[in-house]
Amino acid sequence: MRKLLLIAVSLAAAFALIGCGGGQAETPAPAPRPAAQAPADPAAFADGVYFAEAEGYSRSGWKYVVSLEVSGGEITWVDWNAVHRDSGPDKKSYDRLGGYQMVARGGAVDEWYVQAQRTEEHLLDTQDPSAVSYTSDQGHTDDISGVTIYVSQFFDLVNKALSAGPVGRGPFEDGLYYAAADDFSGNWKSTVALNVINGYITGVNWSGMDRSGRDKKTVDRAGEYQMVARGGAIDEWYVQAQRIEKLLLETQDPAAVKHDDDGYTDGVSGVTIRISDFADLSKKALAQGPIDPVLYRDGIYYAEEANYNERSGWKSTIEVMIVNGFIADVNWSALHRDGRDKKTVDLAGEYQMVARGGAIDEWHVQAARVEQEMIRRQDAGIPIDADGNTDAVSSVTITIDDFVMLAEEALSQAR
Repeated sequence: MRKLLLIAVSLAAAFALIGCGGGQAETPAPAPRPAAQAPADPAAFADGVYFAEAEGYSRSGWKYVVSLEVSGGEITWVDWNAVHRDSGPDKKSYDRLGGYQMVARGGAVDEWYVQAQRTEEHLLDTQDPSAVSYTSDQGHTDDISGVTIYVSQFFDLVNKALSAGPVGRGPFEDGLYYAAADDFSGNWKSTVALNVINGYITGVNWSGMDRSGRDKKTVDRAGEYQMVARGGAIDEWYVQAQRIEKLLLETQDPAAVKHDDDGYTDGVSGVTIRISDFADLSKKALAQGPIDPVLYRDGIYYAEEANYNERSGWKSTIEVMIVNGFIADVNWSALHRDGRDKKTVDLAGEYQMVARGGAIDEWHVQAARVEQEMIRRQDAGIPIDADGNTDAVSSVTITIDDFVMLAEEALSQAR
């Protein structure tokens, strides 16, 4: 029996360990607070939806965003949130799922999302982003009961949004988006994750994983990829990847990520890497729609049936790879009692479901479609009937009840 191989550090643990302790959990701002601004007059602003985001990610990895609406001269709705540089759920969703845990791990008065909501309510009550005083250079306040996180970034972004004027809602549905390449190219398989808030793409993470489940950007930042030293590249891969991510954030359009037939671009300064997989996966992720965020621990998780089938001699197996908190790769196969692997046998032309049984496609082809559906859904909940068949995946006529059972078992290990 293959053994579970845990790899990397989970995204959930990484988020939770950075900047989540107690009321002083957030990383201090790098500069003292500026002088208080003149009180804002929301009645002077046009009705509409406003939006602003921080210039970059903080040292804790979060980039803060604010959305608000002015109607009839009043701020009627406001949302303070953040996205992480490694993508994953937005900060409020991540916190509600139990990933941040400021109370349990830091003894905070309340979780971050609860304190954020109180801060939003303060603005709705006062109608004035300048009606707050700060007690520290980091931007803490005593003006809002039950709020010990620093709040200056929220009010700064509100002022920034109001000063910029209404922008409306963007074209995309809010949520978390993800897509992975169908196969490995060499030793790597590309991935793209996107965050959409107020209809705008606010977070982009283009990365990938190797066959052992390591994240490509993490490997590169650690100095192991070495495109500059080994290949004379203009910059390391992750630096060039960030330049392409920035292009998508600026244009809000995957079609703007143009490349030639070989996958390269001359339209972005300092980018010599192939970018076609980023463009294709960004389009694919948005076309598939948002996924329900789940906190999975990074690693490779394995499950197999307890017994061999008495008639066929096979017992099903599954291996699920979680990278950056996403289901990035799935391998569904089976072991024969004589030690053979089902996919290997099928790829060698020995299983022959088409020739011998008139199947729509060989077993490994249909299995790949089921694997891709699990990656698209980011869960194991593919609908099946009482006989183990599914209508949810096109061109799949094999039974998949064993796949669903084992996928659920593997994911239960990752939660």
